Amino acid sequence: MDLDEEMKKLKARGPDRPLPQAKMAKILAASFDRAASAWAMRVFEDNIFRRLAQFDQLEQVERDRIFNELVLATLTLIMLTLDAPDLRTAEEMGEYFALVRDEIPKAHRETLAGYGIEKEHLDLWDKLIFMRYSEYSKDKHEARYAAMQVEAAHKEDGSLDRNDMTGITLIVPIQTVAIGAHHHICRGKTEGKDELFLCLLRHLQRFYLEMRIPIEGGHITPMMRFRMGIRHAWQRVFPK
Repeated sequence: MDLDEEMKKLKARGPDRPLPQAKMAKILAASFDRAASAWAMRVFEDNIFRRLAQFDQLEQVERDRIFNELVLATLTLIMLTLDAPDLRTAEEMGEYFALVRDEIPKAHRETLAGYGIEKEHLDLWDKLIFMRYSEYSKDKHEARYAAMQVEAAHKEDGSLDRNDMTGITLIVPIQTVAIGAHHHICRGKTEGKDELFLCLLRHLQRFYLEMRIPIEGGHITPMMRFRMGIRHAWQRVFPK
């Protein structure tokens, strides 16, 4: 798909001639895929991230693997966000979001195919995206429970109110993906690499905000609460 050309056509149609949902889902998935790759490159080229990941000690093949993990992290974060039951637009847009989610791996495959990547490697990417999405979908339940424990430990009576649960629900996708991506980037050797984790988390947080606010329909207030709360939550996990 030529995304730029499709966007021009969409703009020319105007709001009175909407495209079928399936076609719109493909266009949005392609847009998300482009954003995911751009974000991955931004992190990959960040000097702080490179220093913390010890790029000066890594061979090119290992650097390439890390870039791929960054792309996988962002793609799966988008997919998990589209699954989120707390989205303000979930009730009326849930089926459409599911269409978009399912189109994201296809969009990435098409992007790679456009670069001349061979079918063997395209098939591998399909498997990797499915594996990470499945892994993080399972892990988010443990992440939610862990976040509840951390938050409850800082309450006098150990109980959580509605605002606490709203905040926890908001951070679960990003928390899950950040922990998983950190683990994979470090090949499981995460001890002593908390700064790398926090660097990755901050980058993911910014992307999450940029992505989720439009999905929410432009409602920024809960996202602002999230932005303020996530720093507080992780200061509890990683106290100075």
